[in-house]
Amino acid sequence: MSQVPLVIKLGGAVLSCTETLEKLFSAINAYQENSHRPLMLVHGGGYLVDDLMAKLQLPTVKKQGLRVTPSEQIPVIAGALAGTANKLLQGQAIKSGVKAVGLSLADGGLCEVSQLDPELGSVGNAKPGNGTLVSQIMASGYMPIISSIGLDAQGELMNVNADQAAVAVAAAVDGELVLLSDVSGVLDGKGHLIDALTEAEAESLIEQAVITDGMIVKVRAAFDAAKALGRPIEVASWRYPEKLTALFDGQSIGTKFTL
Repeated sequence: MSQVPLVIKLGGAVLSCTETLEKLFSAINAYQENSHRPLMLVHGGGYLVDDLMAKLQLPTVKKQGLRVTPSEQIPVIAGALAGTANKLLQGQAIKSGVKAVGLSLADGGLCEVSQLDPELGSVGNAKPGNGTLVSQIMASGYMPIISSIGLDAQGELMNVNADQAAVAVAAAVDGELVLLSDVSGVLDGKGHLIDALTEAEAESLIEQAVITDGMIVKVRAAFDAAKALGRPIEVASWRYPEKLTALFDGQSIGTKFTL
């Protein structure tokens, strides 16, 4: 049984669905009773930020899929992600019997974060840092739940894209990465799940218009993540919690993006 840490990036609308979170953490609890493979979660929480910004009547601007984050807004966004979203997940974990510790990218120097682009404001680029603290936490039987909020070298808050944060975290602990979202993976022209894809195969499917629209972005981002990590990654769905134990054990339940 693999002892390589598994980093699970939690995305999509799952944070707003209590029932699905209950099933997810119940599956994690059941798995941990019979296995010592270290698990950790990395999360964003865009829907929480959108709701909060609307209530505060603050504008939401995105460039190339990234949230423009003026310095005056970063305390609000950090509060939603590192505060509310992180503690909602930790609370659900505890309720399900999973021992969890809520963290950010800055804790223990896990990720080194710098400003991505001045035009985006307080948006950070994360690189792998020191995974010692989170590894010790996992060795103690706790599951780290890590928000995508980081600190730069000057101690300034930075909002990091959660997918990119998950890649940096996985690299910091030399772990495997699965992106759990609301899609099962990549489907072929007949609607069947494709178990594994190379980049060349994916580009061919894009040319044939089998992979279209927003899925093109997801697929290309997945290959970028695999190349950055130097090992295959998996995109799978959180919609089928009964399959998650197999996923934690190293079996593929979605689409594996291979180098």
